[in-house]
Amino acid sequence: MVDMVLFQKKAQDEVGQFVESIHYRDFSRHFDERKAPNELKPLRKGFNEINSTFKLISRERETQYQYLQKILELVDTGLLSYEIETGETGWINEAFKKLLGIPYLKSISSLQKREELLYNEVVKLKPGETKIVAINRNQQLIKILVSASVMRSEDKLYKLVAFQNVDEALDETESKAWQKLLNVMTHEIMNSVAPIASLADTLTHRLLEDQITKNININLFEDLELGIETIKRRSEGLLKFTENYRNLNKITKLNIEKIMVRNLFENLYNLMRPTLEKKNIELEIILRDPKLSIEADLHLVEQVLINLLVNAIEAVKESSNPRIVLSSEILANQKIAVKVADNGTGMPTELIEKIFIPFFSTRKNGSGIGLSLCKQIMLLHQGNIQVQSSLGIGSAFILTFGTIGLHT
Repeated sequence: MVDMVLFQKKAQDEVGQFVESIHYRDFSRHFDERKAPNELKPLRKGFNEINSTFKLISRERETQYQYLQKILELVDTGLLSYEIETGETGWINEAFKKLLGIPYLKSISSLQKREELLYNEVVKLKPGETKIVAINRNQQLIKILVSASVMRSEDKLYKLVAFQNVDEALDETESKAWQKLLNVMTHEIMNSVAPIASLADTLTHRLLEDQITKNININLFEDLELGIETIKRRSEGLLKFTENYRNLNKITKLNIEKIMVRNLFENLYNLMRPTLEKKNIELEIILRDPKLSIEADLHLVEQVLINLLVNAIEAVKESSNPRIVLSSEILANQKIAVKVADNGTGMPTELIEKIFIPFFSTRKNGSGIGLSLCKQIMLLHQGNIQVQSSLGIGSAFILTFGTIGLHT
């Protein structure tokens, strides 16, 4: 009877020890089967088998966790999770940190201090919904597609939010839409205006015939001549204007070659120097790596940079110390950036959103074709053009090319 009580007491103690190790998730403990009484050997064997199974499950979960972490770090989409009740953050991947320039967030409310507009949209966003939010990052407007879902873990409810920079995708879609519109518009304008210009020319020649001039009052003749000449001049002007816009759709193929950036900058300087000296504008060239090169169409890239330099010259005309900086550098994502910066008047945020739209111009005599053409050329190069601007401080236009090239 005593042996039975002692056996039960020993078994209860070992069960208690096993339960305690399970409670604290300590699966390293081993129950010695060899030195155990025969009655306890099956019990200890069972404990060891359970521990081994839990160890295996724990290793598999840790492997899956590490695997998931690696995947989340490799994806380009920014990911953020937070507990809905407390707002405490869980997952934050590197893509999110780079996209928003935020190294760490303790809670979702911390986002409000940095990007209040984005924070408000994230909090309001319902599971399954998506929304495009425009934020100003480093004086540059970027559009972010935000989507949300909800998941439950250990009786806690989490909101998982994905952030994706859709600037380039939207730019490409927008560019194609404008091209289709311009095709239709220029076709209709050309078809409508060309006969008017031709008819005005015919009427002018008829008006100068002897039988007409002899039988018409001189004042009426002058009025008719002036009116027809005005119609002809404006029609021809509209035709020329339309032909310029048609150039937006003519660029479809690129003559790609390796271009030394230093040679590109030197050619631009020689071309623009007379104008810059005449207007007393300083042009500074910064090239940190003289061996840097890009794969591009030389003629088209020069056209883009000339356009940007001409705009910069216009922007600094009222500055006390007009200055333009032409520079190039390798970005963190291994792309090449060419920048044209000025200390001119700058632009308000609402204007930055419109400057690449065809037909839009801030100048009285501007056609609105220049920056639209620049954008199309950069999209054809699988690159992009972006602008940073502060009112009263200046503007910087940044051309981004796809890959790094270095000459030896």
